[in-house]
Amino acid sequence: MNETELIRNLDLFKGDLAGTGCKLIAVSKTKPVDLLQAAYNAGVRIFGENKVQEMTEKHEALPKDIEWHMIGHLQRNKVKYIAPFVSLIHSVDSLKLLKEINKRAKQNERVIDCLFQIHIAEEDTKFGLNEEELFAIIESDEFQKMENVRMKGLMGMATFTSDFAQIRKEFTALKNLFNKTGSKFVADNLDFTELSMGMSNDYKIAIKEGSTMIRVGSLIFGEREKK
Repeated sequence: MNETELIRNLDLFKGDLAGTGCKLIAVSKTKPVDLLQAAYNAGVRIFGENKVQEMTEKHEALPKDIEWHMIGHLQRNKVKYIAPFVSLIHSVDSLKLLKEINKRAKQNERVIDCLFQIHIAEEDTKFGLNEEELFAIIESDEFQKMENVRMKGLMGMATFTSDFAQIRKEFTALKNLFNKTGSKFVADNLDFTELSMGMSNDYKIAIKEGSTMIRVGSLIFGEREKK
């Protein structure tokens, strides 16, 4: 992947996203800093990582106006390393994790924006809450007292399949849950404005189904190298 190819790829997304209000998160996991710098030079300001150590190293090396999004499964003992700078955590899948984020955010005198990760795929390998678990967290006394997290909405990953009808059904279900949750609950730490769904293989469907941010890696930076 060279800089010319990168810019060409980014230009394609500018066309796909024009007029949609949907934001592009450039998923930069495993990619070298110089390639991220080239993307930054081309106008990208939001990067998504799924490993804490990699994200902290890139944060140190790259311009400080970048928004860093944690899109991978987050272990509670790693939250402290990203709490000083992370812009959005997409992968909140338990009350215990949320409590840790709130604790570390308070230590850093910050309010950290987060998304609840919802399990919508027909795959057991993906993390996420169901509707009952989501509502139980929001209704809990512990959540109601959290002052250093702000839940901005939901994130979900569709089944990895070529069956577009299946993908659309899962995204529609997530959008419906997003609307239901946003209208059902009111709290100071709830601000349901973001719906993170759609990746390289299904982002066009996600945009049509109401996504406000898509997470795209390979179509921007090229395929990850096999180890």
